[in-house]
Amino acid sequence: MSRRAKPLLQDEHLLKSRQARPRDPAQPNLPFDPMPVRIEPCLALLKTVPPTGADWAFEVKWDGYRLAIHIEPKGVRIITRGGHDWTHRFPTVAEAARKLGVGTAILDGEAVVLDKEGRSDFGALQRSLGGRGGKRSSTESVFFAFDLLYFDGHNLTGAELSVRRHLLEDFLDGAIGAVQLSEEVHGDGEALLANACSMGLEGIVAKHRDRPYRSGRTGDWLKIKCVQSESFMIIGYEQSAVARGGIGSLLLAGRQGDDWVYVGSVGTGFKAKDAEYLRAMLDKLKTARPAVPLKGKNLVFAQPTLIAEIEFRGWTRDGNVRHASYKGLREVQDNAAVFDVSERLV
Repeated sequence: MSRRAKPLLQDEHLLKSRQARPRDPAQPNLPFDPMPVRIEPCLALLKTVPPTGADWAFEVKWDGYRLAIHIEPKGVRIITRGGHDWTHRFPTVAEAARKLGVGTAILDGEAVVLDKEGRSDFGALQRSLGGRGGKRSSTESVFFAFDLLYFDGHNLTGAELSVRRHLLEDFLDGAIGAVQLSEEVHGDGEALLANACSMGLEGIVAKHRDRPYRSGRTGDWLKIKCVQSESFMIIGYEQSAVARGGIGSLLLAGRQGDDWVYVGSVGTGFKAKDAEYLRAMLDKLKTARPAVPLKGKNLVFAQPTLIAEIEFRGWTRDGNVRHASYKGLREVQDNAAVFDVSERLV
């Protein structure tokens, strides 16, 4: 039986999305739009507090892999945020998408693995895929769809979110299993965030109801997190004679245009097996030319190749992550997800 997501609110009438209105049979037939090969995703801008007002819709923030499902007459494609075809990595999701009974559609959403409490667990998702560089296919994953970008031959990116959500809710009404609707939750943003944090969720996402789907980080979508978690590039490590695996801490960097910027280090969160694996991988990537000029004893620099998901409690005044903890490695195909330091909120 498929596991259900942990609800953000316990009040049943607040949990459910608004009831989908019936289709209007008098609506005229519209000309078909060509189906895009790929749509660059709309990204959420990090904020510390939720927005207020009736113009904003709220959802749970999922902790997994951002994907787009392309349902086409010849089959289904599952595309990562960076544009890679991962259909073979999520066969259960692909099979569920094939059974949705639509000729053409593009669903935007997140693939997650849920824990026993119904919360998304990034580490469990990574393990289901066999870890970084793993060859496994994840059969435990659930895809939560939160937007509909193309449907029945019509490009919906120019329509406001409220219209896209209406169509999505109608389309996925009652869907359970490997493809489900990411429910809209209703209430005050601050109360929703507090409830999400108390339940151990990652946070909430706010979306402006009247905006079209615009690629990039436009501010139409906002993310407000209970505990910050971002992807950083590992640019080396500090050697230790006493720490597990010989790694005292990992050196981290974020993006700034085409350059890398040092954002501090992380020395907790990885077990002895993780440290040994990281040490072996980083030693293969050793370089005499660090991605970011750093000085210090016992530093080993590596080519910027490995991407780590890091949980942290904010930023120091000099722009470093505070109270950081290692969560796992992301795939090289997730290079697009590496944190942009222009978003840093100190």
